[in-house]
Amino acid sequence: MTASLMQTSLQSLWMMWEHVFEFLNRFRSESVYRYGICKLVVRQHHGNSITCQDGRRILAGDWVGELHLDNRQVLKLTRTVGADRAGLSTARLFRIAIKQISQELDSNPELVKVQALTGITLLHRGIIHGIGFEQHPIESKWQQRFYAIYLRFLLRMLHPEGKQRVGHSIEKLSPIMIVISKQSLKERFTVRKKDSNPSSLDGNQDLRDQRKKEAVS
Repeated sequence: MTASLMQTSLQSLWMMWEHVFEFLNRFRSESVYRYGICKLVVRQHHGNSITCQDGRRILAGDWVGELHLDNRQVLKLTRTVGADRAGLSTARLFRIAIKQISQELDSNPELVKVQALTGITLLHRGIIHGIGFEQHPIESKWQQRFYAIYLRFLLRMLHPEGKQRVGHSIEKLSPIMIVISKQSLKERFTVRKKDSNPSSLDGNQDLRDQRKKEAVS
């Protein structure tokens, strides 16, 4: 009982930190959008260039969409349906969010300049399966150590058996950068013309209106 109460208290404190982090993120990005379980931070790429499998090179200064899971939603799922089902639900909701983002990259004037989606994760094996993300190593040693410590700690906070999971699978829990170019994303999620109809077009307009309301600049 005491351990459970302590875990809940730590989770609440972590969510407070998440709120502070979101506020600070506004100063390192041009805008932040919410798509279901994902937050999309629009910012310029810094560091070494990234060469995607389709030949697209992401250079320093290019605009990218940095993906972040909404950990409040992940925590709510974990508490509601349990860790295992929450993992499956997160992967499904992540795919839905990526599909929405792919539609917005050409239709939203503020996102047209985004050349690729990027992210840092420990659990890339499950969450990105079948979406088309490439895996790239984090070249900076200090960044690799920082993300490893940060994400493992996050796993402990969000997962009821997080401490044991980190201990038993530490060799598998190495942070990795996931990347997909804008073109590869469009090719994977392009809607065929024959599937288009007035109702779906109206739905896309509603989506754009909703994104406009949720955007934080």
